[in-house]
Amino acid sequence: LKSPHCQLKVLRLSSCNLSDRNCEALSSVLSSQSSSLRDLDLSNNNLQDSGVKLLSAGLKSPHCQLKVLRLVYNCINI
Repeated sequence: LKSPHCQLKVLRLSSCNLSDRNCEALSSVLSSQSSSLRDLDLSNNNLQDSGVKLLSAGLKSPHCQLKVLRLVYNCINI
């Protein structure tokens, strides 16, 4: 996903049992200068506040191209 040749626009990771560590990796992808990801579905993964906070760092990047983020059915309180 970080490759300058990757043109992936939509990534659906619903119900994949993702962890905070995965959120950290996705944050890195979102902040990558070559990121083309526009739609990310992380619903139904039991993500916690801590994982979403890690993800938010990538969302704040000026390189982030994301337009749609789905986080329904997670354990988020923030």
